[in-house]
Order: sequence, then C-alpha cells, then structure tokens
Amino acid sequence: MYALIDSNNFFVSCERLFRPDLENTPVIVLSSNDGCAISRSAEAKALGVKMGEPIFKLRQRFTVVHGATKVAPSGVAFTLDSCLMTHASQGNRLVVFSANFELYGDISERIATIVTSITPHIELYSIDEAFLDLTQLDIPDYTAWGAKLRALILQNIGIPVSVGIAPTKTLCKLANHHAKTHKNTGGVFVLDTRVKSHETRVEATPQSGYKKVARGDMSSTHDSYLMTLDSVSVADIWGVGWRLAPKLRAEGVFTALDLARLRPQRAGQLMGVHGKHMVYELNGTSCLPLQARTKPQQMISRGRQFGKDTSDLSVVTAAVTALANRAARELRREGQLATHAVVTLRTNRLKPGYACIDSSARFYTPTADTGEICSQLIRTLQHSLQPKLSYHKAEVTLYGLVSSSVIQTDVFGTVDLGKLGRSQRCIAAVDAANAKYGPHAIRPAAELLSDAWRPKSAMLSPRYTSNWNELPVATG
Repeated sequence: MYALIDSNNFFVSCERLFRPDLENTPVIVLSSNDGCAISRSAEAKALGVKMGEPIFKLRQRFTVVHGATKVAPSGVAFTLDSCLMTHASQGNRLVVFSANFELYGDISERIATIVTSITPHIELYSIDEAFLDLTQLDIPDYTAWGAKLRALILQNIGIPVSVGIAPTKTLCKLANHHAKTHKNTGGVFVLDTRVKSHETRVEATPQSGYKKVARGDMSSTHDSYLMTLDSVSVADIWGVGWRLAPKLRAEGVFTALDLARLRPQRAGQLMGVHGKHMVYELNGTSCLPLQARTKPQQMISRGRQFGKDTSDLSVVTAAVTALANRAARELRREGQLATHAVVTLRTNRLKPGYACIDSSARFYTPTADTGEICSQLIRTLQHSLQPKLSYHKAEVTLYGLVSSSVIQTDVFGTVDLGKLGRSQRCIAAVDAANAKYGPHAIRPAAELLSDAWRPKSAMLSPRYTSNWNELPVATG
C-alpha cells in the first residue's frame, strides 16, 4: 500500500500559519511578479477565483486587501482588520499575498522531516506532496493511521493535509482528491481494490476489457472503490489531463472506471506504454514504484521575468549574475559540473519588435564555480547586448553536464585538473559559509549592481522561519 500526503492549499496555509486572523477569509497567493493566482483558499474558490486568474481581473471584481502588514504614512502600523474596515463598503474582499517561496520551502522541509521519521521509503513528489511506501509498516487500520498522521502534522507544523491511501500511486491520487473534496472523510480516504468476500466473482480481468461483478456479493470496501472511480472524470486522472481526455472520450471512456475497464493493449495504442500502466494501476497493480532519488538532470535552467522592462546593462548584468548563481548552486547540490552555459534575453512578446538574444559560453574544464560561470556569461553578454532593446526576461541554462566524481581528461591538455581542484575547494568554502550564515552571506559582487530587475512583490509576508530579522513577535 502507498499513501499520498498532500498539503491543502499549501501556500495559503503557510501564510495563515502566522496569520490566524485570516481563517475563514478569502485568501490567495500570487505568482512571481504578482501576476496571477497560484494558490487559493476554499473561501476564495467559493467566490469563483480561478487558478491562474490575473490580478488585474480580480481587482475588477473584488476589493483587494494586502495580506502583509502595511505601514501608514504617519509611520503607524496597521493590519488587516483596519484595512477591512477601510474597505467595508466596497463589496467582496480578497486578501492577497505575494509568493514567499523561502517560507514555503522551509515549511515543506519541516513536513518532510516528520514524514521521513515514520518511514524512510518516501518520494517527495513536489513542494506540497509526498508518496510513502507503507509495505514494511504494520498498520492494522489504514484510516486510523492516516488520521493519526494528519493530526501529527497539524499539531507539530500547523498545516492541514489530506491523506490518500491505496495499492498504487495513481489510485493514491484519486483517494487524496476524494479526501480533500469530501468533508465526511475527515481528510483521510482509503481506496482498496481488494474484495474481502470469498463469494464475489470477477468474471473478467482488465485484459478482457470489462468486469462483471455481482454487487450483492461485493464488500463495502470494493464497492466504495468502484463508486469512487465512477465519480471521477477521465480528465482528472493523474497523467491524462486535457490533452488526452478528448481522445479517450472518443473511445467511450468518460470516467476513471471506464478507463480501468479498458483493455491495456488498447490503452497502450491510445496513450503509449504510460496508458497501459495507467490501466493496471487503476486496477490495483502497481507499475510506478517510488522514485526515492531523482535522476541527474541533463540541464539546469533558471529564469526570471523582470519587475519592469530595462535596457540598462548594469541591471541586466545583476539579473544574469543572480540567476547564474542559483543555477550553479543547484549544479553543486546534484554533484555535477557544466561544460556549456547560455544566457537568453527576451523582450516583451506582447509588444512590437519582439527579440530573443542568446549568448553562450564553453568551459573546457568542466566547472560548478559560480565565479567562473558568471564571469564568462557576463563577458559574452557585453558583446551581444543590444542597448536599443528593452529586455523583459532573462534565463541562464547550464548544459553538457558531467559528474563531479569522474572527470574525462583530453589528449590536448585543455582540461586543467589543478584548476578544477582549486575551484572546488574555494567554492566548498563559500557554500559552507552560506550554509552557516545564510544563503546570501557570500555572493558575486555583480549581483549588487542593481535590484531594479527583481520581480514585484508588493504584498510579501515576512520570512518568519528563515530570517532572524523577520521572526514573528509575540505581544502580551
């Protein structure tokens, strides 16, 4: 059996963790650059706020209230309550936060620590989701176990989660969605394909394309499994989505139960081997094991849309340096070195004269040294930058990645192992200092040339758990 732990409205829940006054209040979190809604509370969903809806459209429908504490012109701080009173006569109110990814990442790590203490067999699927392999755990009652885990996370972290338990990861996704959308489940739902009654006969297997089951002989557990699958649209199945759904509907497959009854060979013809696995997973045969360790990436990319368009070389240089620094840190975390790098600058697609400029650099000695990567990219950027253009976005990509543990030398001596060793010792010292004093304690000086490129975050909350200067203050 597997379990899927999924935090409810995770970004909003992280904001509410330090703002209990926002309970039962419509709250959303915006994307980078304060563009559109990427997390919505249940109250915001009830008001019709859609995922990805732009903030300028929301301002037309709601009175938007800054979630973060603001300071009045007189210097006196005022909070949400006073904002609500100010806008009391302006219709529906919507509390809005800028994305605080440093806070969300720290809370996610705390949840992962609790889950890992229960079993080491875990796959961190995303920042707010984790799969657990329960095979080696002695669990007599999965529902009670899920409720206990949910209460443990709520008590120790303060984040509400939903727990879906099933024999396969695909069924776990369906079980978790059911737990999240049906309040009577208490946030925990077990989806079991096993039939406990010996009298129940399944007269056809998934390979034959249908099941013939006598409901009178069916256990309540199996009956719940069939009803749950029959209530889920095929487009909502993990791995189907809106692209494959029309093709399946044309085959008469409208629900998850219909897909479970489809012949695996036919599913493979429609969706490839992934479709065949999906049918087996829906019928309780696991085909997708936990991915405890991710495969090494073939390339690492970091990009950012600017807060406002710019043609200033110093602003662009600061942006490229910051992005290259982040990409290099990820490169070192994965134990890899880069042989090539490219920086891409784009103007605004929505404006006339769209342009995209690429500047590349090659490292004859593979490197993960932030200084080496930044210096070469800035050098190439200075030659290719067109000052007449106003740039909207920058992206840095590292590719041609090789393992840092095995270096291939060459007959011409272009790979300097001595230089590589000195570089690795230097950057290890920098990483150690940043780990002790904070991620920005030591960084390239070019990052400090300008902050004008940084995305808008006018409604950013404090980094309550990761910055000493922004710790929450308790008042008597």
